[in-house]
Amino acid sequence: MTETTGSTATPESGNPEGADGAAETTPAEGEEKALSRRDRKRANRSGDKKSGKRAKKGPFARMGLFYRQIIAELRKVVWPTRSELTNYTTVVVVFVVVVMAFVAGLDYGFSKLSLLVFG
Repeated sequence: MTETTGSTATPESGNPEGADGAAETTPAEGEEKALSRRDRKRANRSGDKKSGKRAKKGPFARMGLFYRQIIAELRKVVWPTRSELTNYTTVVVVFVVVVMAFVAGLDYGFSKLSLLVFG
């Protein structure tokens, strides 16, 4: 069997090439058969609209969830120590001063050049 160029269908990805282009795979023992995206949408559409994770909540419940998620994410942040913060701030300030001096030098040079050329 020849493989077409650009084909990404491999037996490892669960989409082996067969006579009709796709073969049916059987689930292993103890596993449920995986549903396609279309089948999952149909199952969700036919079910109860207010059940599950994505059920419509009131505005205060959504705000509470939002702020709980913010606090949970902020707890995951690795905050710098005081000395690290001082070092980072010093590096940023020095870099900004150097770039500012470079741009000021270019500005001064171009202004003198334009006065020389245009009088």
